[in-house]
Amino acid sequence: MPNAFDNHDHSHCATTGLAQAETILAARNQRLTPVRRETLRILLSEHRALGAYDVLERLADAGFGKQPPVAYRALEFLVDQGFAHKITRLNAFAACMHPDTDHAPVFLICRICHALAETAATPVRTALNATAHAVGFTVERSSIEAVGRCPNCKDAA
Repeated sequence: MPNAFDNHDHSHCATTGLAQAETILAARNQRLTPVRRETLRILLSEHRALGAYDVLERLADAGFGKQPPVAYRALEFLVDQGFAHKITRLNAFAACMHPDTDHAPVFLICRICHALAETAATPVRTALNATAHAVGFTVERSSIEAVGRCPNCKDAA
């Protein structure tokens, strides 16, 4: 998978991500309905987080209507199945770049261009689990959101 901050063909990310989702869901006896598939394609089409209403507008452009529950149900399914993440800081959603692994994602968010990269940070997950275990806590889900400047914007003031 290319670095999200590098210029690359996003259609490859979308094609690969959709195929991976189909395979994983088939093994779970689940499926991507047309609206779920289009929602995931929208999220995979660029490396940035999109708000639910941004997704809804794109779904409407693709012929799926303008009713908010359409977008929210599809996004909820994708988050529940591990194909999307909710980015709390941005109140938005991003496609998961590692849906086939149990991971504690770290999101690197450019404060200038709003590009977003997800890294599967195994050392972070290990440290978090050890810290939680020390106090008798079991971590079920976590994510870290770091804000800074991407390589393309690093020289911007």
